[in-house]
Amino acid sequence: MGKPTGFIEFMRRDPVYRPVVERLKDYRAVEIPLSSAEIREQAARCMDCGTPFCHGVGCPLGNLVPEFNDLIWNHRWHDAVELLWQQNPFADITSRVCPAPCESACVLGISEQPVAIRQIETALVEWGYDQGVIKPEPPTLRRAEHVAIIGSGPAGMATAHRLNQLGFSVVVYESAHRPGGLLRYGIPEFKLEKRVLDRRLDLMRAEGIIFECNVHIGDDLSYRYLTDRYQALCLAFGAREPRDLAIPGRELNGIHFAMDYLTAQNRRLQGEQATRDADLCARNRHVVIIGGGDTGADCLGTALRQGARHVVQLEILPEPPTVRPAHTPWPDWPDVLRVSSSHHEGGERRWATATLAFLSDDNKDRVKALRCVNVDWVKTKGGNQPREKPETEHEVPADLVLLALGFTGMSRNTRLPPELEAIRQCGNRPLRDETGMTAIPGIFLAGDAGAGASLAVRALADGIRIANTINLFLTPSETGDSSSC
Repeated sequence: MGKPTGFIEFMRRDPVYRPVVERLKDYRAVEIPLSSAEIREQAARCMDCGTPFCHGVGCPLGNLVPEFNDLIWNHRWHDAVELLWQQNPFADITSRVCPAPCESACVLGISEQPVAIRQIETALVEWGYDQGVIKPEPPTLRRAEHVAIIGSGPAGMATAHRLNQLGFSVVVYESAHRPGGLLRYGIPEFKLEKRVLDRRLDLMRAEGIIFECNVHIGDDLSYRYLTDRYQALCLAFGAREPRDLAIPGRELNGIHFAMDYLTAQNRRLQGEQATRDADLCARNRHVVIIGGGDTGADCLGTALRQGARHVVQLEILPEPPTVRPAHTPWPDWPDVLRVSSSHHEGGERRWATATLAFLSDDNKDRVKALRCVNVDWVKTKGGNQPREKPETEHEVPADLVLLALGFTGMSRNTRLPPELEAIRQCGNRPLRDETGMTAIPGIFLAGDAGAGASLAVRALADGIRIANTINLFLTPSETGDSSSC
């Protein structure tokens, strides 16, 4: 590659953050970008490893990481942007929200710190916008077929982009006030500034994609209406059914799902009216977040910015090690301690802690504390299981509790065609086949709606795959018939 000794000469540079006292006063991005010269040095660390696991194993989109790193080192930024955008036309978004499984699979990471791929992609795509390399590229020819996409999150955006590239006329329907789905309403501004999302959506509009918001499929528009007017439908409304915690006191006020809380704050910042606005705010409150993942960390950063008195993040699992353990060897995603920018800002993390009950205040209607217990994890025939440690029960004060326990699948409120609703109710088989098509010819499922809750980058990759499947479905075969995959 460009500099054979780069990984020896240059150390990895991790993100530099704005001072905590400064960034807690606003919701702007917390990272300070590296200079072009520093990015070039980071790109030089990419090895001539022979088999680049970063894109073959790590990246669901198959980003050609060694190739664009080589181009950057050789001052060919224009070519590097085009190569990156060819594989990942949403690199401006993934480089900000993706946990970078590509870096976990980096060959250099076996013995040294891996290449800072995520930072390199951010710098590369921003250079591309600034220099006009990334610009609207509408298709030169339009096909006769029209495709409707339900949902404008990562999967819906990727499906729309790819189908539009192929010449289809695409309309994306979204139930919210603005498009973007989880990217707009679920991810905090300090992690993904909405100007970045809006810039990408404007590019899609300039390429001919239509976004129709405030449209509830099943109420405002029926599936019969859509199937009469479109040659294919893609359902990309995510997996938004939150995992609950069914313990005593769950009915008390002040206990909310994390995504409701994050959505309310994002709506405030965008001037939208948030439901239960007063209760979904952490100002002057003792906040407890149950769940130690990325969503919990997003809640932590948001609560601190809202002026919480104190924030505790609870996790039932034990604290992970700081170095890659043997049970997740390279190039697997490592089971290691992850510290987000929010964890540097304040709050407290407690591991191996289970919540037994929510305790009420004197009025018996609002949560005032959690009854918790410390646990040990023991090996059993059924796998590792938590076991309560004797004499460790304790209370944690809380007048706002946020449940960040992940998602169990498609929302129960999602309106499906009757045939698919029957399949969902029975639960005896998947809603889609291996190609992504449902039991109804011409209706496809993309992203988390079909594959289950996962990373945004996987939803994007699945959306592109489903778009290619729709293209095959709608493209006449040599005999003149439509191929049905």
